[in-house]
Amino acid sequence: MNRWLQDFAYRIDLEIWAFVLSGFLALFIALTTVSYQAWKVARTNPVDALRYE
Repeated sequence: MNRWLQDFAYRIDLEIWAFVLSGFLALFIALTTVSYQAWKVARTNPVDALRYE
């Protein structure tokens, strides 16, 4: 694999912080979305949901 990668003219070094930052960003987006949906459902009146079923 290393010999195959050495044939490329352009190389970049991948640092661990890029993966850590993207992981935290994905976790933040997921937690924000779930928290917003849970907050929205907790605020609704259950009678209104049952009325239309």
